[in-house]
Amino acid sequence: VQLQASGGGLVQAGGSLRLSCAASGRTFSSYAMGWFRQAPGKEREFVATINWSGTSTYYADSVKGRFTISRDNAKDTVYLQMNSLKPEDTAVYYCAAAASVGTMARADYWGQGTLVTVSS
Repeated sequence: VQLQASGGGLVQAGGSLRLSCAASGRTFSSYAMGWFRQAPGKEREFVATINWSGTSTYYADSVKGRFTISRDNAKDTVYLQMNSLKPEDTAVYYCAAAASVGTMARADYWGQGTLVTVSS
């Protein structure tokens, strides 16, 4: 699976962005999808994941209630709607594909990342 993330940019604190990750190469709907992020000088961390059908989602505590992950299997795309952004959300965001939400930490495929910068 090839993954292409997009939608990053510069936004003021309190604003919103929607990230997209387009997949190609294999059957998108058979994979759980996830988003991770890596801030400058920090390790990559889990943000959110969604199962193959879109019926189950899980979030990091730091984004719960502000971010929403969703997917459109007809378009082979997963989204991350980010609201009420904070400066600490500044990071490079990566999408990933895995066999299940339970194995997302060891994802099989990774996108190239898109930079989100939140100004205070």
